[in-house]
Amino acid sequence: MVLDEATLDSVRAYLRNVKVPTAHDKVFKDECMFSFENPFSPDGLYVSLASFQGFGKDKVEQNFIKMNQGLYLHLKYVKVPKETPAQSDEPTKMAIGVEGGFSLEDQYTIEKTHSLVVFPDMKTIPYPCPELPELVIQSLDALIKHAGSRHQDEVAAWEEAPLIESKYAENLVQLDNGKKISPNPRDWKCEESGMTENLWLNLSTGHIGSGRRNWDGSGGTGAALKHFEETGRLYPLCVKLGTITPSGADVYSYAPDEDDLVKDLHLAKHLSHWGIDVMQMEKTEKSMAELNIKYNKTFEFDKITEAGSNLVPLKGPGFVGLKNLGNSCYMNSVLQVLFTVPEVQKRYCEPAEAIFDAAPADPAGDLTIQLAKVGVALCTSRYCIGADEGVCVEPASIKSLVGRGHPEFSSNRQQDASEYFQHVLELVARSERAATGPAALSELPSTSSFFTFELEDRIQCVESGMVSYKTRTENTLGLEIPVEAATNLSEVEQFKEREQKRQKLKEENADVYIQGGDSVVSKDATEDPVVPTVPCQACIDKMAAPELVEDFFSSALGRKGIASKTVRLKTFPPYLLVQMRRYYVGSDWTPKKLDVLVDVPDTLNIENLRGNGLQADEVALPEAESAPATTGSYAQAAAAAPAPDEAIVAQLVGMGFSENGSKRAAIACGNSSAEASMEWVFAHMEDPDFNDPLPPPGATAAAPAATAPDPEAVATLSAMGFTVPQVEGALKATSGNLERAADWLFSHMDDLDAALASVNASTDTAAPAGAGSTARAPMLDGKGEYELVGFISHMGSNTGCGHYVCHIKKEGKWAIFNDEKVAASEHPPKSLGYLYMYKRKDHQA
Repeated sequence: MVLDEATLDSVRAYLRNVKVPTAHDKVFKDECMFSFENPFSPDGLYVSLASFQGFGKDKVEQNFIKMNQGLYLHLKYVKVPKETPAQSDEPTKMAIGVEGGFSLEDQYTIEKTHSLVVFPDMKTIPYPCPELPELVIQSLDALIKHAGSRHQDEVAAWEEAPLIESKYAENLVQLDNGKKISPNPRDWKCEESGMTENLWLNLSTGHIGSGRRNWDGSGGTGAALKHFEETGRLYPLCVKLGTITPSGADVYSYAPDEDDLVKDLHLAKHLSHWGIDVMQMEKTEKSMAELNIKYNKTFEFDKITEAGSNLVPLKGPGFVGLKNLGNSCYMNSVLQVLFTVPEVQKRYCEPAEAIFDAAPADPAGDLTIQLAKVGVALCTSRYCIGADEGVCVEPASIKSLVGRGHPEFSSNRQQDASEYFQHVLELVARSERAATGPAALSELPSTSSFFTFELEDRIQCVESGMVSYKTRTENTLGLEIPVEAATNLSEVEQFKEREQKRQKLKEENADVYIQGGDSVVSKDATEDPVVPTVPCQACIDKMAAPELVEDFFSSALGRKGIASKTVRLKTFPPYLLVQMRRYYVGSDWTPKKLDVLVDVPDTLNIENLRGNGLQADEVALPEAESAPATTGSYAQAAAAAPAPDEAIVAQLVGMGFSENGSKRAAIACGNSSAEASMEWVFAHMEDPDFNDPLPPPGATAAAPAATAPDPEAVATLSAMGFTVPQVEGALKATSGNLERAADWLFSHMDDLDAALASVNASTDTAAPAGAGSTARAPMLDGKGEYELVGFISHMGSNTGCGHYVCHIKKEGKWAIFNDEKVAASEHPPKSLGYLYMYKRKDHQA
């Protein structure tokens, strides 16, 4: 295409804004910042050459007007079905991508069309076009070549833990043997086998060897490892050729005490010794993290369906699926249930366009934007129009944002849906406290308040009869399952006996088990397992039953004694999340799941569990000025061991316990062992602060004397626009906790002066967790009668594996949401649920 001078002038007018993305820049070329439009959509996707942000056709002009960014790369992709091969051989090997194995061939080819679009007239210039300015060509080429933000997030998610710094890198021995490595990848080959892929350069000897052989026969001959062994195990560090870029590369340590991917802080210098200039290198091979992604994506995870049912697909608003992004079914289930709540729809779906219009410069980092984006997709007809079958969207942006900075939710490992729900509610609460404009919707209570309730702990000193009441705030009601209360215990025992007899018959090679002249059990007979069925009421009764507390310090007696503790609900939220605690840790310290059915009702009346505080005929325990610290308490250990052992914490988290609770356990037990920490968890998991963030290092149970706030925390909060006195007051109100202080400030934007005056007048310098936010917000209380509107089920031995689906009641009928698949439910498995959502009957949405 020959460009006229007027067209070139229109392009040159925006040259000052054009940038060339590097490998580390975020390029949003996968989908629109405000919708799920993508290059495969009918109108394609427009990517700004200035911000690298992508927009659908209905949003790109708005971005141009708002940001004056006039040049966009237009991506238009079309899937073209491949011709069916004449013969398709069945796999003969349990391998993928090799001869005789499973084919990785896609059934489509993708035709890609690129062009430059110039505003305000949306003039389209097909690309490549050599007449364009060189800077524009560089930017377009880099954008087209760039992997995209979604790929970057996936790579980061599969990197399970930060790389350690290799101890061998600091004083690495590098031989002066005259070797130099060509910068041209075509010259690289294994010195033993001649292989040209998966090559590793020994940073000490300059030897190039292939990597280790994979399980499927691919990979290499293991020459690099063999060289390490043959040279006396003196030179452990190798770098993967083809992954070297100016920002780093894959470095592996063969040393037995590391034997993993590591970080080499002096990699550029070490490579320079062999003649490699990292500034001139480009990536030509997949990194180990990228190979991990490819491996995991070759398998489909088993889908939970209602076995034997003919599920009729559902489509339309409210029945849009969410694509599984690799162990993201826990997130999909939580989002589907969350957006069933009318108040959530009202806050994020109805004003979505206004929210998008007021978007900040970085929409990808704004939770309000991403919630509105998901809400529009799930609850409106935007993606349903013209669809002959059910549709789904890929919630990659919100997964990345919600998981950002979290050690578990940022990974691609399976997670606990209940913990994720709580994490989302916490992030939403923070976002809404800081929101302005259409996202604020000040007439609506915060989203988290619809799930928040108060529990009342009544503690009675057995010897004196005096009582104390404590209130704690929760958003999930956890229920233990008393298997001993099953209504079919005799049937369960009989089934176990039959199973034992069948096993004995097989061992003795007999056909039938004879007892009293009758054939009781046949060796080949099969029957469905009989598992305990526990009434939901038994779980509630267990929660409400009195519990003895030993070593209770009674302020009435002035010494330790025995107390009785009961728990009641002080308030009843509009939406009650009930978690059935199906998971436990076995005697071998491995996480396990209770094989039990819970008879969960469609309606629930727990008004009789309402707590009413101190009664007229009760005498309150006197306030103790200072109670002695109890043995093994968290606060006592915190001063002596302020840093929890990461290995112990990882083991406890892997067993299904929260990260904060695991840290508290490790500290309370002096980081002695995972076993001791586990015992502490069992004894303290019902503590009100069990899941709260850790206090600052060195904090003790008693409130310390007033001290100057941490200067670094003051500087951080001041940078957000608050004055130093405001920041110091917030830190004072939150015991110096930086994160809570930020929440406190944003939650008091409208009454900051009054709040600061109250803090300064108070003698209590150690506010409890959540002070200034959830604890002060009025509870949305009502009568404790509920109806079931949704539940999340889990299949697997523990919450770190397996699969989640959810069932939601819509318009009086149940539907199953299994990632992409949405269908009418014939037999909703209510007795197998893990997290249930009940709606209060008197609540008017």
